[in-house]
Amino acid sequence: MLDALIISDLHLGSDNCQAKALQQFLEDIHEGSTRTQKLILNGDVFDSIDFRRLKKHHWKVLSLIRKLSDHIEIVWINGNHDGSAEIISHLLGVEVRDEIILESGGRKILLHHGHRFDKFIDDHPILTAIGDFIYRMLQKLDSSHSFARSAKKKSKIFLRCTAKIESRSIEYAKKLGCDAVCCSHTHVPVANESGEIAYYNSGCWTEKPCHYLSVRCGEISVREYEFAEVYEPMLVAS
Repeated sequence: MLDALIISDLHLGSDNCQAKALQQFLEDIHEGSTRTQKLILNGDVFDSIDFRRLKKHHWKVLSLIRKLSDHIEIVWINGNHDGSAEIISHLLGVEVRDEIILESGGRKILLHHGHRFDKFIDDHPILTAIGDFIYRMLQKLDSSHSFARSAKKKSKIFLRCTAKIESRSIEYAKKLGCDAVCCSHTHVPVANESGEIAYYNSGCWTEKPCHYLSVRCGEISVREYEFAEVYEPMLVAS
């Protein structure tokens, strides 16, 4: 059994949320094919607090999270898109935190969303909105999402922001006496174990493929979720 599974940046309510894959991932946990003591939602579960944007599969994801909370410990770490922690906690009956320290295999692992170290969003809201719009349009034009990923990795602004979040998160984890830190927010899966404090990022569920982190006996691994969507045949009237 895993000590914890960490998922982040689901962005329920957005057009690019991979809700069907996420639903299957949670069903694997609920049915016992994937066994874990904890499920940690590391921020940006919602794209916004406008629940009218939630579609059928998005509501199914929320329903599964609530069902799972009866059997395993679920912690929701607030992200910059999630809105009021009080609303979230009441909606799903789960604990909402700004950060947590997970102990596994004798290691202390800090988890936080990462947006606290991203000042670009607050300082440049218009540029952030334009960049987000272009990113989503590229995803719509290419269902494999390879164009969107390539554009993001070539953006100097994005690379500077991700580097700053990583370096400051490592500094913060060191002050707290932790051995590793797990962030999200950037949507890019990372496992950097070269330094004194290991740094990980759980990726997102708005791109193909989707990623998450698993924790067992102090070992943290970046995982890719393989999801093969089954299309139901269309019935044609004779």
